[in-house]
Amino acid sequence: MRFTLRQLEVFTAIAKTGSVAGAAEMLSMSQSATSAALQELENRYNTKLYERKGKRLILNNHGAQMRSEAEKLLAQAHGFEGKLAQSRQSQQLKIGASHAIANYLVFDYLAQFEKQYPEINVDICVGSTPEITLKVLNYEVDFGLVEGESNHESLHIEKWRADSMIAFCANTHPLAKKKQLSDNDILACQWIIREPRSGHRQTFDRGMQGLLSKLKIRVELSQNEAIKNAVKSGLGVGCLSGIAIKEEIEAKVFSPLGLNNRKMDRHFYIVQRKDNREHRASERWIDFIK
Repeated sequence: MRFTLRQLEVFTAIAKTGSVAGAAEMLSMSQSATSAALQELENRYNTKLYERKGKRLILNNHGAQMRSEAEKLLAQAHGFEGKLAQSRQSQQLKIGASHAIANYLVFDYLAQFEKQYPEINVDICVGSTPEITLKVLNYEVDFGLVEGESNHESLHIEKWRADSMIAFCANTHPLAKKKQLSDNDILACQWIIREPRSGHRQTFDRGMQGLLSKLKIRVELSQNEAIKNAVKSGLGVGCLSGIAIKEEIEAKVFSPLGLNNRKMDRHFYIVQRKDNREHRASERWIDFIK
């Protein structure tokens, strides 16, 4: 192909405006560059497309025939460009979220995000912190929102938002009236907690340093709802993120329990591969949730 789209744009713009000056203004080009583009197009094919009458250019018969063909080509080119832009804007975003984040945070963000960016399709994958971390490592999700820390050399970990875990029992439990547990009370409890390696468990184990080996762990469960149901039944004392039991505490189904100044503060994290190249959709989502 010996012509360029810019030359066709100049050719058709002169036909519309009747002059090099008018075409230059329409295309935001200099008059010399506009004149040179037309001259190069004519010279390459050893043909004339216009009759020069003073400062005006009038299409000759050959030019008039070529104008419609040029306009068709330009319309196709602009349509192709529009489809490319549309495919870039209509992006697929895959997000992994650990259980508490998925159940109590991420879908509220998603509802607001989709109103602002309807062209971005978001797919949410839910699992434990180790499961989501593995999906990030295996390129199965663009990034993960998790509750636990990871030190894998291929991952970039960024703090997202603060969270606190709360010990709690059913309102009918004998400890419900006590509100504040001593270390002896903690050791006497039957604990219903998350499974090892989960984000909840990392924080719980850290907060129970010095007592961990002596704790009575009745059951370990992989789902927050299962823990809440077990606690409701009076089987023991649980410890979950504050966002997971907020509604039940407000409804007075659960009673929060102090832990003798044992810290259960933590962070949620954004996890990505270090070699991950963020595209526009993921950049917009991360900016949005921050």
